[in-house]
Amino acid sequence: MRIWTQWWSWVEPLRAACSRSRSFLWLLAALAGISIRSDLLGVTSIVRALGLSGYGYDRLLDFFHSKAVDPDALCRCWVKTVFARMAGIYRVNGRPVLLGDGIKIPKRGRKMPAVKLLHQVSDSNTKPEYIMGHSIQAVSVLVSAASSFFAVPLSARIHEGLVFTNRDQRTLPNKFLSLVEALGIAEPVYLVADAYYACHTMALGLTQAGSHLISRLRKNSVAFEPIPPTEAKPKRGCPRLYGGKVRLFTLFETSGDRWITVSSPVYGEKDVLIRYLCLDLLWRPIRRLACFVLVEHPDRGRIILLCTDLSLNPIEIIRLYGLRFKIELSFKQAVRTLGAYAYHFWMRAMDEIGSRSGDQYLYRKTDHYRNAIRRKLAAYHRYIQIALISQGVLQCIATTTPALVWSSFGSWLCTIRPGIPPSELVVMIALRNSLPDFLIACGPGHLLRKFLRDRLDLNRAEGFRLAG
Repeated sequence: MRIWTQWWSWVEPLRAACSRSRSFLWLLAALAGISIRSDLLGVTSIVRALGLSGYGYDRLLDFFHSKAVDPDALCRCWVKTVFARMAGIYRVNGRPVLLGDGIKIPKRGRKMPAVKLLHQVSDSNTKPEYIMGHSIQAVSVLVSAASSFFAVPLSARIHEGLVFTNRDQRTLPNKFLSLVEALGIAEPVYLVADAYYACHTMALGLTQAGSHLISRLRKNSVAFEPIPPTEAKPKRGCPRLYGGKVRLFTLFETSGDRWITVSSPVYGEKDVLIRYLCLDLLWRPIRRLACFVLVEHPDRGRIILLCTDLSLNPIEIIRLYGLRFKIELSFKQAVRTLGAYAYHFWMRAMDEIGSRSGDQYLYRKTDHYRNAIRRKLAAYHRYIQIALISQGVLQCIATTTPALVWSSFGSWLCTIRPGIPPSELVVMIALRNSLPDFLIACGPGHLLRKFLRDRLDLNRAEGFRLAG
């Protein structure tokens, strides 16, 4: 019961994002169902997890397609809650650290908006090179818990596949920057991202807002030496902006006193020595100085890191980029444990797409058709945002009250590591075991309890049958 009290304390502030009380109650039902379900079969799994009658299935579909809950407003409300209540947000120089990346979700629906042919670059032999699916970009905040770290998801949106107007010339970095700005974080941040986001749009957009980018660069990247100050009379014509070109990857072959050997600051590594070289050079995409850190690892090889903050310690730059993989783990949990992208919303009136088609161009379609596409896309975003909030709530409970989670777990694990907070799956099992006690108890969440009890079908409620 107490673990549901904690759950309620995290979701209650989301009432500000709902236009009506009834919408808020259906939002809570969706959050609770995603947080305790044992299968990942879309909306039907939410109905089964909560033991609702068949009537609840249609109502949940109506809720996900309704305008009563705006995904962007819900996102801002969730971000505000996390930054107000989560004490473990990891900060560097007083700034929170955000992690950004993209994920491609396979979808074979011939009548699903934004589904297109996508190329995957991966070393895993389990991922095909080309898939049909949704291209999604996501942002998380790095949270420190005991001796570990979590990437608490904040927001994710589908940014490819639909072209409503040919005047929209925004690229994926443009859309990702808009996603970061839409979070409503009122303080400057450090954004850690992969090499795809090391571009003019991201670096300049963040620095203009007072934030900074930490990213990896490709092997063929170049930089330029600053123009040395001279006392000679300037020549005719435009003054030079850049000095000599420096091919960064060739610097690994050089030796000298500038290279420094230190213990590896990468998360999880001990007794490993790396060597690095830090240079402040001009980066042409932003026409200003940037910090370049060349790192040579005995096992992982060579890498070039970029940071737009010249004052940040290079050891900290290496350490922060080493924590970027936490968003990859967050993706894994979202896909395999939460089913955050397991939505199955088809559009009957949509034109059927081909098996290897690209973007869907809609600027010659009718307004009615475009509005129907927007409604379906908003349903996808609403489902994704609610599922990510569910994952974030599970992580917040795990990091703030781990002892309470283990006391409600009621099952067995081969190893319970001290100093490591429980995973999302452990918190889900603890919540699932405590659901009957929550529905028959008193205290916080009485509106949700009454709302669910009125819609229960006890012949289908697995938790109640097991409790009985």
